[in-house]
Amino acid sequence: MRHLIAGGLVLVALAGCTAAQSGAPEPLVLVTHDSFALSEGILEQFTEQTGIPVQVQSAGDAGQLVNTLVLTKDSPLGDVVFGIDNTFASRAVQNGVLADYTSKDLTGAEDAFLLPEGQGREQLTPIDSGDVCVNVDHEWFAEHGIAEPTTLDDLVKPEYKDLFVTEAANSSSPGLAFLLATIAKYGDDGWQDYWTKLMANGTKIAAGWSDAYYVDFSGPSSEGDRPIVVSYASSPPVEVQEGDTVAPTGVLLDTCFRQTEYAGVLAGTKNQEGAQKLVDFLLSTVVQDDLPAMMYVFPVNPDATLPEPFATFAQVAENPFEVSPADIDTNRERWLTEWAAIAQP
Repeated sequence: MRHLIAGGLVLVALAGCTAAQSGAPEPLVLVTHDSFALSEGILEQFTEQTGIPVQVQSAGDAGQLVNTLVLTKDSPLGDVVFGIDNTFASRAVQNGVLADYTSKDLTGAEDAFLLPEGQGREQLTPIDSGDVCVNVDHEWFAEHGIAEPTTLDDLVKPEYKDLFVTEAANSSSPGLAFLLATIAKYGDDGWQDYWTKLMANGTKIAAGWSDAYYVDFSGPSSEGDRPIVVSYASSPPVEVQEGDTVAPTGVLLDTCFRQTEYAGVLAGTKNQEGAQKLVDFLLSTVVQDDLPAMMYVFPVNPDATLPEPFATFAQVAENPFEVSPADIDTNRERWLTEWAAIAQP
């Protein structure tokens, strides 16, 4: 999901031997977004447990991932998908991309993250969660003597002209999440006017999260000159250096939309049993303990342990904006068409 620069559609072998070797089992292919990251050796543990190698195939941001899966559903790219989120789940389900399976290791503690029945509950297992929020570069604002914004309303004020970058809603899951936050805030008859004002105030639209955060944002690990970016409430820990007592970037907690990422078995897999085991493995504490440090998201497994500095500096919005999956499913294409006419004329 975050803090890993990658691009393109690339196949990377991460564990075990190849199928070309005599007697080797056929690898499972895990199709995911380009910000997927686990520590070295994690997927090898799955191979040690099952004897099955794992290959990871990147397919862009979460929106591009779902679009690619839909386009290739008659000739699936792999066996398991990770990274479909609650903003795109219904599209994957309705297009028959997924087989019916949710992890047998779900305990009930994860119920808050499950999708509604008929909209992905039967096909998608929650793996992690995080709040998509506007982030700010504290150091930039301090150096320029400008007060930081605190709300969505602030982003259209003249003092923040040409300072904000967000991801494209039609190709990026955080971009879509931010659009949904504005729809929840301003309503179906008011968000268009808000976006018109945003664009008139010099908002930049980046293709995906990596471009927005690493190329356009002015934060310490970034290369850009815009001190306001759509990212995650859990992004500031990545900017914390050893010995820091405060994070150099912060989160506007009144701008957040909650995002949950899921894993599922792809319809058409030739190894249904192995694919189910890999979904189960992604929910295990082996993976769940690793997610915060590698992808800066909150694990859904209640037995997972949060590492430092994540436990100290990551924040959770108390009242994130919400749009029901049913409303997203009904209106997503119309909203995206209307958004594109304003933001990408």
